[in-house]
Amino acid sequence: MTTPVATTPRHVSQKASRFTESVIREMTREALKHGAVNLSQGFPDFPAPAPIKQAAMEAIERDVNQYAITWGAKDFRDAIAEKTRWYLGLEVDPETELTVTCGSTEGMIAAMMATVDPGEEVVIFEPFYENYAPDAILSDARPRYVPLRAPDWTFDREELRAAFNERTKAIIVCHPNNPTGKVFTREELEFIATLCREHDALCFTDEIYEHIIYPHDEDGTPRQHISMAQLEGMRERTVIVNSMSKTYSVTGWRVGYCIAPPHITSAIRKVHDFLTVGAAAPLQAAGALALRLPPEYYAKLQADYTARRDLLLPELEQAGFRIFRPAGAYYVMTDISNFGFPNDVEFTRHLIREIGVACVPGSSFYSNPSLGAQQVRFCFCKRDETLQAAAERLRKLQA
Repeated sequence: MTTPVATTPRHVSQKASRFTESVIREMTREALKHGAVNLSQGFPDFPAPAPIKQAAMEAIERDVNQYAITWGAKDFRDAIAEKTRWYLGLEVDPETELTVTCGSTEGMIAAMMATVDPGEEVVIFEPFYENYAPDAILSDARPRYVPLRAPDWTFDREELRAAFNERTKAIIVCHPNNPTGKVFTREELEFIATLCREHDALCFTDEIYEHIIYPHDEDGTPRQHISMAQLEGMRERTVIVNSMSKTYSVTGWRVGYCIAPPHITSAIRKVHDFLTVGAAAPLQAAGALALRLPPEYYAKLQADYTARRDLLLPELEQAGFRIFRPAGAYYVMTDISNFGFPNDVEFTRHLIREIGVACVPGSSFYSNPSLGAQQVRFCFCKRDETLQAAAERLRKLQA
């Protein structure tokens, strides 16, 4: 995915030649073309909460239709600060430590461009969300990959330690993780924090799935979300990247935010200003309402996603997939070795065209595509009817 091509066509930058278009979004286009059930791209096919939609419509009707303050409407920033206080126990100054962005996608690239200089290194766990490698390239960083290994997606501490050096500027931690569904333990996060402090490195922590965590480990141990910024000595070196997209089922709104110390926030705001100017004003007004929803909303969200996970995973196993059970987010990585296909791309093509279900080839989540050649990712942020339709089609694989 990130291997440089031998020659770069005239008028195309070296940077743009080093990565492809999104494979995830390509799979959605293929699903539409072939009438497949789309379990590839992670957007819900059920309605967003009615009060949030109503708030957006009312904001448009009130003519909240012009530029908001570049780094975010005050009421929305205040709401983010309030929610961060009750959920993470962190005091955030909405005037100096918050930047509202056009989704977490822009938040991550703005944060990296604001902090990373050419030749500095960024540590990335793999498999990784496909944007991270291009983000590193576009910000002139040098990515250093550290494997997460199935079935539990654990990392080797000595391998991670070896990835840090005098050129390390930051590490990206997606937690809960896309694509694996891994939820890092406190001990793992503490180890990462130790390396960040030792090497004076930043942590970009993508917490977009913070409320989609399945309540217990297999042995019954309770799970909870821990932010890197909550750990000792990390508040001043962490950039939290988050968004409304997943928690409130509004992936098309593209409203995200970064929380960072004031000096880093100042730099992020400058980059953000010239990348996008600002996020949609009426949707920020609706976001202020969304982030003030009561805790019961998040408890129901967790329960609903637990039910969806528990609906799809047994069907995948029955169809012949080896599943790596997710602890969070709404994806499941699977092993396709049982089906006898030479690689994930050929299997995915067969699944879409012959079976009628779309997923994402695992190779798109690795720096070396061969590492994911026998893996594919499914998402389950869908209505029960959609998941049941996919299950019915997947049964054809048994034949």
